[in-house]
Amino acid sequence: MRILLTEEQIAEKVKSLGARLSTDYREKHPVLIGCLKGCVVFLADLMREITIPHTIDFVRASTYGTGQVSAGVVKAEIFDVNIRGRHAVIVEDIVDTGLTLGYLTEVLTKQEPLSLKVCALLVKPGAHRAPVTIDYRGFDIPGDFVVGYGLDWGERYRDLPYIAVVDEQDA
Repeated sequence: MRILLTEEQIAEKVKSLGARLSTDYREKHPVLIGCLKGCVVFLADLMREITIPHTIDFVRASTYGTGQVSAGVVKAEIFDVNIRGRHAVIVEDIVDTGLTLGYLTEVLTKQEPLSLKVCALLVKPGAHRAPVTIDYRGFDIPGDFVVGYGLDWGERYRDLPYIAVVDEQDA
């Protein structure tokens, strides 16, 4: 593995995203909707950087199995998320193909929120297979498979404090 983003780089970016969200949602009491499981570390740090009242909720959605390539089929559980009449922000660890985000946006828009935006720590612009809008973007990264800071590979490496590229010898 090789480190792509250090703990310090991530912390600085999360602080910046939290400040922007705090400014943009002042007096709007947004609900942050974390996409499990990968968002947990990012969401926990992000919500501590947001200086305005907000709530959180969760969905589970993914197109990955245990491999490194998107399966192309979105599996999702929306749980009891209700954003009707609220300002909502989907919080994603990574936007790769855009299929998961596109599906979530479509489903959550049907609930008629006052607004629905997206905050993603990592974006792979060259991998998008669906049109997506990312309103709060952390880092654009290459198409390599990455782990750490909540992102896993077969449920491993989520606990790394940095983001690393998985090399062939790591397989």
